[in-house]
Amino acid sequence: MEKYFDNTPMITVINKWKWHILIITLVAAILGAVFSSSTFITPLYKSEATVYPTHIEAYSDETLTEQMLQIMQSQEIMDSVVEKFDLIKHYKIDKNYKYWKTALINEYRSNVSISRTPYDAVIIKVYDSDPEIACDMVYEIFNQYCRVMEIILHAQRYEQAQLFHSTLKENELFIDSLKNRLSEIGTEYGVVDVTSQSREITRAYLNNNNSDKLKELKANLEKYGPEVNQINTLIEYAYENYHKTKYDFERERRYYVNNISYGNIVSAPYASDKKAYPIRWVVVALCGLCALFASVLVVYVIEHNKKVSA
Repeated sequence: MEKYFDNTPMITVINKWKWHILIITLVAAILGAVFSSSTFITPLYKSEATVYPTHIEAYSDETLTEQMLQIMQSQEIMDSVVEKFDLIKHYKIDKNYKYWKTALINEYRSNVSISRTPYDAVIIKVYDSDPEIACDMVYEIFNQYCRVMEIILHAQRYEQAQLFHSTLKENELFIDSLKNRLSEIGTEYGVVDVTSQSREITRAYLNNNNSDKLKELKANLEKYGPEVNQINTLIEYAYENYHKTKYDFERERRYYVNNISYGNIVSAPYASDKKAYPIRWVVVALCGLCALFASVLVVYVIEHNKKVSA
């Protein structure tokens, strides 16, 4: 059992070839540092922003954040950003290349990341060789999102405002008709306030007042009192609906007339002064570790073959 855990041969081999292994590792690390420099790899700068959706309503079962993601990741916004920053030229893509569109999309998606945070916000990340362009692209993606939402919701707000306005007019006509009927009953039959007039009639009868006018009013109250009460109840409900509809109308009209922002930037982007890619120490470390592992493996194989040949 001990022979499976005996590392003595490996340690012996490494000790024998230690200078070779060390030199190879150092050379690999140096080469990693050289080839990860700006001479061979174009450095990329990162700019990012965290945003929240506002003044919108979710469609179906999707959340506002999911809706924002869908729009920001849409082809329409990508085309707008590509056109504004002339990314075909900026990414050095040859339009004579048969698959230049695919190359453009792949380059854009590798440099632009739009994702959801654990707190239901959306984070926009852009990598570019120019830190100013990276920052401007983040702002442009957000602005294009607001533009698309404005186009979508502007027409919707107008239609909603027109619908509420029409409902308001119908409510006004309905309330006027009810008031006219109350006025008609009050003028022709003297029934105005059923509760107070009933109380007065009761008091009069208790005082032995049995005049013909009192009897006529009592008869009118019995006949038209229920209708008056019903009309007053209808007017009360009609006014409640009217005020609610008016509030909705004013809200939609305000959204339609004013310039509404459909998102809030809670963490603004900026032009970074430090590159985000490549991370040279990571490249150097990986090159050194790979060279170390490979050299140890090679010398172990060499020593093993020597023993077998002997």
